[in-house]
Amino acid sequence: MSLRQQNIRNFCIIAHIDHGKSTLADRLLELTKTVEKRKMKEQLLDQMDLERERGITIKLQPVQMKYRFMAGDQKFAPAVNQEYTLNLIDTPGHVDFHYEVSRSLAAVEGAVLLVDATKGVQAQTLANLWLAVEQGLEIIPVINKIDLPNAEIEKTKKAITHILGCSENDILLASGKTGEGVREVLERVIERVPAPRGDEAKPLRALIFDSVYNEYKGVVAYVKIVDGSVARDDALRMLGTGKDSIAMEVGLFKPGMESADILRAGDIGYVATGLKAVGYCRVGDTVIRQPKGLEEVIEKLPGYKEIKPAVYASFYPVDGDEYALMRDGLEKLKLNDAAFTFEPESNQALGRGFRCGFLGLLHLEIIQARLNREFHMTPTITTPSVVYELKLRGANERVLLYAPTDLPDLSTIEAIYEPYVTLSIVVPSEYLGNVINLTQTIRAEYKNTEYIDEARALLTFEAPLSDVIVNLHDELKSVSAGYASMNYELIGYRASDVVKLEILVADEPVDAFARLVPRHSAYAEGKRVVEKLKEVLPRQNFAVAIQAAIGGKIIARETLSAYRKDVTGKLYGGDFSRKKKLLEKQKKGKKKMRHIGKLDIPSGVFLAVLKK
Repeated sequence: MSLRQQNIRNFCIIAHIDHGKSTLADRLLELTKTVEKRKMKEQLLDQMDLERERGITIKLQPVQMKYRFMAGDQKFAPAVNQEYTLNLIDTPGHVDFHYEVSRSLAAVEGAVLLVDATKGVQAQTLANLWLAVEQGLEIIPVINKIDLPNAEIEKTKKAITHILGCSENDILLASGKTGEGVREVLERVIERVPAPRGDEAKPLRALIFDSVYNEYKGVVAYVKIVDGSVARDDALRMLGTGKDSIAMEVGLFKPGMESADILRAGDIGYVATGLKAVGYCRVGDTVIRQPKGLEEVIEKLPGYKEIKPAVYASFYPVDGDEYALMRDGLEKLKLNDAAFTFEPESNQALGRGFRCGFLGLLHLEIIQARLNREFHMTPTITTPSVVYELKLRGANERVLLYAPTDLPDLSTIEAIYEPYVTLSIVVPSEYLGNVINLTQTIRAEYKNTEYIDEARALLTFEAPLSDVIVNLHDELKSVSAGYASMNYELIGYRASDVVKLEILVADEPVDAFARLVPRHSAYAEGKRVVEKLKEVLPRQNFAVAIQAAIGGKIIARETLSAYRKDVTGKLYGGDFSRKKKLLEKQKKGKKKMRHIGKLDIPSGVFLAVLKK
């Protein structure tokens, strides 16, 4: 291992959402003088407007920093005046973006585990920690926000030692806001995180952990160089897809893309491939040099487990002519977000569109917002649903059901299976009763309670995914004053008694509103949906009937009243029969409109109905 490699440290910051990852990253950038003070701004590594507006990290973001120990650093006396290269990856914290976290962990050797001193250990803290432990990373526990008056430092220390089994002396205290303790975090990273192992003399092997699309450079792959080196104009091959390309540019993140002459073993940087087809450069693939002969065999790096979407919804362009534009937009979003999937489909009522897969509803909202901002499209979105499995009579294998509209005749179905998850909820003891009452409103089976410390419990349930993804996160925050947190993982399919709930608007079934619901709650759900539609649908010049039906039987109904136009406003004086005549004429017009009038449902209505 060369001296250059010995002085490289690759690490990421992992934490629950809103525990201060991006703020700590800002202070590290300031401390290492990576960014000039005049260019510094909050959440510097969050590149998207959406991330700034919502205050959350959506995309992982790498950055390279340089740090030199000076003569006063007695603890590192042998390393005085040594310059260290620190590659940091800032990661998201929300459960919907856990795939971003898993990819970041595969590209580094250490992880800073950040815990909010006011909130303590939470569900996503644990989930991200187990991911890091599985990868065999060096974990550096840090308690953040120690400057706040309600910080519970001792309690948080006990919770971390209980989970990690470390000493309290191993836990660092810091404040991303004031900068207190940030230098100690940086020095602990240099001291504890191992240098990357790799051999510059070996043939090139680089792991693609993320990618973006650039109009001029094509697909830009974010890579960790494991072995060998790569320079501009090198002939490359994507080992998984077998696609060849030329490196148009290589470079580092400082924090923007900055071209470099070469990337060597241990470096984290980017390679502009020039590829225009997004499918050729997959996240998790291995980049090598184009082999010169058949005798040259290079082993592929272990990539990432194939991510399976948890929620499906269909996107349809409002104008059929925009189909190709929407496909191009979704392809570019997929390149930038490996957990997002889509495939073409068609619908009799909505035309041609795409069935899209997401990790959760927040993920769906982010993709919808990005499609709107980056490609100026507002699609019609069907009601999000999970994937069911059907056992048909006389068939040995189960078939997948992506959309309720594809449900075959019930007489041909032997059983319907729906996905279940292990649901983990971390909650302060005083809100334990509220959370248990909440879980009784969904089909959750209680499994276990474990106390992280004297004031915080970890509850484990098994529940249907469809009950978890819709509103449970928001309701959980509501009943626990914002202190409870949740995480879930798929565990398989179980037989379920569900029925297809259809919604009719103006006597026409709207496929986008169809869904599968538990039989016992079908009436209540149908009533809720028609009442919600009455609130959110725009009024027309004619009355609109909104109905919920199961198998042709109407179970709930509301009527959206018509606009009342004052046709008698201009009349004055004369016999009352003049007014009566005009009102009768209006009545006939409204009746006619009810049969020929067309109701356009705005795209925002489909998601609004889902929110309880």
